[in-house]
This record gives sequence, structure tokens and C-alpha cells, in this order.
Amino acid sequence: MTYEAALEALSDVELVYDDGAIQQFMEDGTTVYVELGRSTRGEWSVADDGVFSSYWPPSFRASYSLSWRVENQAVVGLTFTSHRDQSSFSGMFRTPTSGVGLPS
Repeated sequence: MTYEAALEALSDVELVYDDGAIQQFMEDGTTVYVELGRSTRGEWSVADDGVFSSYWPPSFRASYSLSWRVENQAVVGLTFTSHRDQSSFSGMFRTPTSGVGLPS
């Protein structure tokens, strides 16, 4: 995914992950992850090459490749693939995502 597409996909949206956790991404680079009623605040960014990075204080950092989650030919969310071990997880957009469509 390109830098521009990743920023558009993540700015001011919420994702609901397959395990029921929710993550909100704010335009200012902050993020809140809520699992079982417990919230954790972190930071996110996208590098020029489109690589997504997250930081969870005090010391956890991770980087991921992003791809669209597509169902019935419509973009419904994102899949994150870890650069460390190639594991992946997926979430569906909970908030409207105007302008997000399949790349041509």
C-alpha cells in the first residue's frame, strides 16, 4: 500500500478486529486500543514507503505492511502483516471511510 493510501485508510477511523478488540486511529498519530474494556494509548505513523509503524509505551515497537480487506469486491477494512514474523491480523472499518476504494 502506498504512503497516501495508508494515511487515508487510517486517519480518523476505528477498526474492529476479528477478536472483538477495537482500535481508533487519530490524524495526529495517536491511537487507542480497547480490549475487554481495557484501553491502551499508543502512537502510529506511516513511512514514505507505506510501512505502518506502531509504538506502545514504554518500549514495544512494531512495523507492518498494510493491505485492503476486501469482501464482495468492496474495501471493508485492513490487514496488517508483521515485518518481524509475517503473522497477520485483520480489522473491519467501524466508521465510514469516504473515498476509500479499491486501487485501480
